[in-house]
Amino acid sequence: MAKSTNSRPGRAAGNKKSKSPAKRKRTRAVASPEETVAPQPAGPRREALDVYQRGLAALQRHGYAEAAEAFTALMAQFPDEQQGLLDRARVYLELCRRSLDGQAPEPQTAEERLTAATAALNDGDEGRAESLSMRVLADNPADDLALYLLATIDIRRGMTDAAMTHLAEAIAVDPEAGAQARQDEDFGPLHGNEAFQELTRPPAPTGGRRARRGAPEP
Repeated sequence: MAKSTNSRPGRAAGNKKSKSPAKRKRTRAVASPEETVAPQPAGPRREALDVYQRGLAALQRHGYAEAAEAFTALMAQFPDEQQGLLDRARVYLELCRRSLDGQAPEPQTAEERLTAATAALNDGDEGRAESLSMRVLADNPADDLALYLLATIDIRRGMTDAAMTHLAEAIAVDPEAGAQARQDEDFGPLHGNEAFQELTRPPAPTGGRRARRGAPEP
């Protein structure tokens, strides 16, 4: 993607080379074992992220049937998950279905454009992914998945400052984008960066369940 649609590349929404918003991620340098990483959530939250990441991984290798099964399971088994994660899963699921059906119509709606942008990013067509994401933002400047896709494009181009800016904007809309970026191979070059770790650090627990689209629960 890349919230591709994690993509969201990897949201996407995304095939995420976004996952997005779809298979949004490829192989990059990753942080060394001794580097500090943000703590990972546990329980149902961890299980939901595992299913989501399994879908993205399948999408990256063009395993559309397997990815569709994972995203469908995510929405069925974790209906109370944060809306940002579910939104990305829906975008990626639509991409899987279109790929399996051999459909490639010109995208008209925001969701269709995010799906197409994620697919373009996964295919290495950064220009088309950028164009489609910008069209979404022209109608809705606060679309977190479009912002995430632009951050993914920026980091692939070596534009670290621009990537951090777009990622910060995506996280401001949906903190779930930070959780995705921490596991996103496209952002591998930044995983050991202190500013990146601070930007994507999960908020401290407040004791109560956050509202949908809020920060990830511990």
